Amino acid sequence: MAARKMTFSIPEALAKEFLRTVAARKRSKYVASALAARLKAEQTALARACDVANASEDIRAVEDEFDAISTDIAEPWTDATAR
Repeated sequence: MAARKMTFSIPEALAKEFLRTVAARKRSKYVASALAARLKAEQTALARACDVANASEDIRAVEDEFDAISTDIAEPWTDATAR
């Protein structure tokens, strides 16, 4: 698997704990695993929020109002009489 080197800044106390806790040869894998877990959790939370929003009657009403707007709106820079 291809890898990319990246540079990040983290608080000093967290850096010290990380260096003390995770063996040098396991640090990249540890960070990659933690990052993947966090990204998955955020994607799951976003999907849940979308499900809640899609189930909302209030949001459905707003979407219905937007759907009712005509898409046949003349552009202001075109000559409507030329049609």
